[in-house]
Amino acid sequence: MNNSKLSGRIWFNIILFGFIGQVAWNVENMYFNTFLYNKVGGTTDDINVMVAASAIAAVLTTFIMGALSDKVGKRKIFISAGYVLWGVTVMAFAFISRENTAEWFNITDTQKVVAVTVSMVIIMDCVMTFMGSTGNDACFNAWITDITNDSNRGTVEGVNAILPILAMLLVTVGFGVGVTAAGYSACFIFLGALVILCGIIGFFTINDTGSGKKKDSNYFSDLIYGFRPSVVKANSKLYIALSAVCLYSCAFQVVMPYLFIYLQHYLGFDFNNLQITPVVIVAAIAVLAVLIAGCILLGKMIDKRGKDAFVIPAAILFTLGLVVVYFMKTLGTFAIGAVIFAVGYGLMGIIINATVRDYTPEDKTGLFQGVRMIFAVLIPMIVGPNVGAWTINKFASSHELGTYINDYGEAVNVPVPEIFLAAAIFAVFILIPVAVLKKKGFKKEADNETNNNFDRKEEKVNGN
Repeated sequence: MNNSKLSGRIWFNIILFGFIGQVAWNVENMYFNTFLYNKVGGTTDDINVMVAASAIAAVLTTFIMGALSDKVGKRKIFISAGYVLWGVTVMAFAFISRENTAEWFNITDTQKVVAVTVSMVIIMDCVMTFMGSTGNDACFNAWITDITNDSNRGTVEGVNAILPILAMLLVTVGFGVGVTAAGYSACFIFLGALVILCGIIGFFTINDTGSGKKKDSNYFSDLIYGFRPSVVKANSKLYIALSAVCLYSCAFQVVMPYLFIYLQHYLGFDFNNLQITPVVIVAAIAVLAVLIAGCILLGKMIDKRGKDAFVIPAAILFTLGLVVVYFMKTLGTFAIGAVIFAVGYGLMGIIINATVRDYTPEDKTGLFQGVRMIFAVLIPMIVGPNVGAWTINKFASSHELGTYINDYGEAVNVPVPEIFLAAAIFAVFILIPVAVLKKKGFKKEADNETNNNFDRKEEKVNGN
């Protein structure tokens, strides 16, 4: 795509699929964990296993389906069908419970019922992740890279940075109120229907023009393309940027799987006591308006002035926010600290994700989605929750509110503030790849020449 102006139809699909996808992922990241923890009787270690298994499923899916979408030269069918099936698998969680497990498998022993139900949740989470990653991680992300360029990606990533925040706010309040009022099953069915509807809309609104070009290369060779030493060398800036994404995502994943449990059981957040008054609604709308305007403005500024002018301040702000949140021991003060963390997180996400898109070879977008997922999902979702679980188990006993009696009378450890310090340690190390990129220069031209030479050699080898 040579022109920086995106059509209204493209913006509609970016916002619709980006937002609904983020809502679904946020429910998985936040409420699947509380569902497993509060209703099934799982532990933080079970959450750790589920997050890791889901990450592996997401990465394998993105490799397989991203390369396949490149191979056939289509994105639309994978995005739309993926979202429809994603919604179906979300609905399936409405039927998972201890009671159903005991009835379906004729089990009477409580410990076995819990073990089997936990396993069912983890397995279904992986199945759901396969569908979601096909539609969102592999093909929707590749489609965005296809239809943007380095003159508009800051703006697009600015909008993309808003969507997870809006989704998190909607999920935290809306899904939380829904669970309190109607239960998990009703909420899972409603969410699944919403994702299905989104996929159906995509069949009529997404245009494959400018997306994916059919390739005659060997599919299985394409799967390992991004691991070739020559490819890594030819795209060195891409892999440096991906290492920054990895550290950024690790920091987030130390906290994210346990964040809502922390708010509920350590800081005492309770939807039953949530006072929604006209003043609160007006204040919330005002904050959202400022947030949306700020993200879009930052994206445009990044496009205009360059990513290198903002990247180090963003990394420092992200780290500082995590440290500040550690010291905030009430809901009110936590909200203040969370603003600093959220601004740093959002700004860092805009810059580093746009940078990765800039450095991704335009004719091999799908092939590199799996590589991106290793750095952005697989490593962070294995390392981060493990560090978080270890931190919780290490420090829970030193806190008065470090344990919780769940719905079945079982004592389990509660996430504690030290997880924010553990996350901040990862965040500090983001400065290393960022400094290397600043030294090399954020512009992608140097790597492009190397990459073009590499591609010409590949063509000679293949006899093209």
